[in-house]
Amino acid sequence: MTSSNLLVPVSDSETVRNTVAYAVEEALEAASGSDDPSSLADVDEHVAAIHFVFPVSERVGYAAESAEVDAARSLLDRVEVWAEEDLGDAADAVRVETALVGSDVYLFSPGDYAEVLTEYAATHGLERAVFDPGFNLIGTAPLLPPLEAEVRQAGLEVVKAPVQRERRSSLLVRRGTLAQFLTLFAVSFGFYLVLAGSVATFELATGAISAGIVAVALWGVSLTSPIRTIRTSHRLMRLALYVPYLLWEIVKANLDIAYVVLHPSLPIDPEMVEFDAAVWSPMSVTTLANSITLTPGTLTVDVSRRHFTVHTLTAGARDNLFDGTLERAVRFVFYGRAGARIPSPAERTDLGDEE
Repeated sequence: MTSSNLLVPVSDSETVRNTVAYAVEEALEAASGSDDPSSLADVDEHVAAIHFVFPVSERVGYAAESAEVDAARSLLDRVEVWAEEDLGDAADAVRVETALVGSDVYLFSPGDYAEVLTEYAATHGLERAVFDPGFNLIGTAPLLPPLEAEVRQAGLEVVKAPVQRERRSSLLVRRGTLAQFLTLFAVSFGFYLVLAGSVATFELATGAISAGIVAVALWGVSLTSPIRTIRTSHRLMRLALYVPYLLWEIVKANLDIAYVVLHPSLPIDPEMVEFDAAVWSPMSVTTLANSITLTPGTLTVDVSRRHFTVHTLTAGARDNLFDGTLERAVRFVFYGRAGARIPSPAERTDLGDEE
């Protein structure tokens, strides 16, 4: 039987995202004992584990937080989010762990890397290692083949993720699927009816024709990835819950700003603040940025990947921002309930200060 506890070394490669998806599929399949990961949707306890590790060595200096360590932690944060996204409603079935390994030793040869990986695997009871085909941390020297051999000799089962390298320049027109066509048709048709403001027979007919033309013309251009019907439907249902929540937050913020404006002393305290949000995909980042801007008292000034720069008008608006309620709500939409259970930006900052 395939081991349900996996060790996955990661580096910032072109194929790391696809390797994460493959590892999640393997863990779900092993845990369920079938080829249908959806059967784990109602599991209440973790029955499998994936340990994503980044072998890192302080080769430049002895500072506690070098640029290399910062980059490694950032990648592991992204990997954790990707894994949660791929798990979806089966998040309770698989435990996802991330860790830096080898930071206290000097890693030079494949044998050095293999030693810290196998030591970690032995400590956590892992019997299978999944390698990213693009994994390499020592420059241009080929690390993976000898590393796989060393890890295999140490007694671990070794698997190379069967993933393809991404194109450096993506095609303008891609191969579309029926699900993508139907999704684009439905969105175009609905948008047409909203603009028309009527569901008369003429509007329905012309809307269907227009949506059909748009779907055919933009089928392979506008949608960048395959549509996963179940996951998309779940996100839409969670989005339906998020919209009234956001509206309520906007109402409360409006009342707070109205109080400030009407107060004789005008108690404003404008300040520009920055924080790293736990969202990475373009859609989730855009949703959070727009939600912050729509809430009176806060304005998203700049977003660089997941680093947000926000102008806040009052201390209360800053407190609400760093409490992370909007961030958790957006993560709920895109990553489910498990994705919403994270420390707030303020708590993450406090933890960073303690370290």
